[in-house]
Amino acid sequence: MEPIIIVLIILVVLVFIALMKTVQVIPQASAAIVERFGRYTRTLNAGLNIVVPFIDSIRNRIDLREQVVPFPPQPVITQDNLVVNIDTVIYYQVTDARAATYEVASYIQAIEQLTVTTLRNIIGGMDLERTLTSREEINAALRGVLDEATGKWGIRVNRVELKAIEPPTSIQDSMEKQMRADRDKRAAILQAEGVRQSEILRAEGEKQSAILRAEGEAKAAALRAEGEAQAIRTVFESIHAGDADQKLLSYQYLQMLPKIAEGDANKLWIVPSEIGEALKGLGGALGNFGGAPAAPAAGNGAPRENVVPPAPRREQPPLD
Repeated sequence: MEPIIIVLIILVVLVFIALMKTVQVIPQASAAIVERFGRYTRTLNAGLNIVVPFIDSIRNRIDLREQVVPFPPQPVITQDNLVVNIDTVIYYQVTDARAATYEVASYIQAIEQLTVTTLRNIIGGMDLERTLTSREEINAALRGVLDEATGKWGIRVNRVELKAIEPPTSIQDSMEKQMRADRDKRAAILQAEGVRQSEILRAEGEKQSAILRAEGEAKAAALRAEGEAQAIRTVFESIHAGDADQKLLSYQYLQMLPKIAEGDANKLWIVPSEIGEALKGLGGALGNFGGAPAAPAAGNGAPRENVVPPAPRREQPPLD
């Protein structure tokens, strides 16, 4: 009885194992390679799949998602014989699980070695300065070569990035000194440009101020001259309107003489020749005001028959 139970248990276990091998569940974005007696049969896609137990076997499970693989720094010699260390990052994706399994033993290692050799060929034709400033060009050339070579392996290279380019230490020190000198030079140029612009603006401001000041003084002088001319015209018109005689003009002329002599700086002032005529007119005016006409002075033997004696004064009676 016991041997039968043991056989039944063995049969149940074998059936359970056969069921487990028969039903294969493949996750999303994955694929599995099925071999029958060591020969490729088919590729299992995502979902529930049925295989023949103990005859079909799963050779490899491959992730179909995009992968990111960083490679360690690789020494590369530039065209000017300088050694630089370059870190690269590869973005790739498996498009054919069968080719990735059977066409190459290890596609990761194959991609790494191909990246190193291609990078050395590209950088070997560039000098250091171009290498440091041509990352996009290097990335595009590297991606083109890798994508063409890995196509038969069922791999598509989506992107290649140079993560770091490290020149030698001595070159880095020289580059830092050059960059510092360039920054100092640009700072000095900018400062000189600022000073120059400031001087130009200051000169423009002074010029504009001088022009405005001159225009203001010219306008003020014109207005002052116009006011003086208007005053002279007003006085002239007033004199003509009042019919002023020579006596009034002579009196006004004598009143202006003290104003001519005003000021401490006037050490000498000249009496014009017209003062005689003014005094004659004023004397005649004062004589008439006193009641007696002024007699002309006789001189050089001139006759005195025309001299009029002064009129007698009439005294007024006292008031009671």
